[in-house]
Amino acid sequence: MGDEVTLLLGTRKGAWIARSDAGRERWALDGPHHLGNMVHHLVRDPRDGRTLLAAARTGHLGPTVFRSADMGERWKEASKPPAFDKVPAGEKGRAVDHVFWLTPGHADQPGVWYAGTSPQGLFRSEDGGDTWHAIAGFNGHPDLETWTGGDKDGTPDGPKLHSVIVHPDDPDHLYIGMSGGGSFESRDAGATWSPLNKGVAMDFAPPGDYEYGHDPHCMVLHPADSNRLYQQNHCGIYRLDRPADTWVRIGDNMPRDVGDIGFPIVVHPRDRDTAWVFPMDGTDVWPRTAVRGKPAVYRTRDGGQAWQRQDNGLPREQAWLTVMRQAMVVDACKTIGVYFGTTQGELWASRDEGASWRCIARHLPRIYAVEVA
Repeated sequence: MGDEVTLLLGTRKGAWIARSDAGRERWALDGPHHLGNMVHHLVRDPRDGRTLLAAARTGHLGPTVFRSADMGERWKEASKPPAFDKVPAGEKGRAVDHVFWLTPGHADQPGVWYAGTSPQGLFRSEDGGDTWHAIAGFNGHPDLETWTGGDKDGTPDGPKLHSVIVHPDDPDHLYIGMSGGGSFESRDAGATWSPLNKGVAMDFAPPGDYEYGHDPHCMVLHPADSNRLYQQNHCGIYRLDRPADTWVRIGDNMPRDVGDIGFPIVVHPRDRDTAWVFPMDGTDVWPRTAVRGKPAVYRTRDGGQAWQRQDNGLPREQAWLTVMRQAMVVDACKTIGVYFGTTQGELWASRDEGASWRCIARHLPRIYAVEVA
């Protein structure tokens, strides 16, 4: 007996749902949903098992959130999508370009969701994603523009607030990542914030130790050890074991000819020392492609002390693709499945923890996000 898996895909031109048979051998695609719209994130609510939220940027409605209470059969737009507060006439305000990240709230808070936007904003819903309100302690923080660089932020496709993490032991304990700005932490439900960037390199700035201004690409809290964080940064791969507050660059142990630059990082759901990354070419002009056109996943089984290349079944050459920060995920089967979507619109799957790969969907739009439902 195997395990059925459902994958949720957000793409440049809509959303798809991929469902497997019990052996994860055959896959069927359902979609498109929201055809033509940018779907930056599609997430299932683990608290009820059937509600989906989609972060979308539509041509006629602008940035919004769609909700489905029946796993994608029917959709309804949020009656009040995330939006920055209006400012008095003559003052400089901000406008949400797109909703980028969605995170369900704590298990003890049904109906609560968090959203991160571009430019960097943090929002909360208490009614299942229908109405959204700004977290004033973040969006109105007097140092926010200093943290993020304000109008000087040159992040491609716009600056992002991402990696919204709710601590499983404390619903008031939040982590966020900002590209740019860095990693931050709140222990009072977002009323106050502290930077969490010690030990992280900032190669794009003059030498020095910087409290903020960093560019984390993706940050995860390990589900089997809530004291361990992993981070794939613009400047390396890092691990943090709380209560310490200084990140350790475990990417220094990657092969030198590959480097430790990329966007996604995912972790084994039961083993705190196992994680996967997808390196990209981060040298010179930052082409954001697979290193030398030879894509590979790298896995560690010892918390980053050593990394193993996993490319069996992947293209051997002339594959100039990469994987976005939300587009890699693992399932929780007995033998872990690992999945990633590419900038070329391909969905790849491994049923054996990355030892071998096969393409299970082709010719989709650029894939922004892959989640397991």
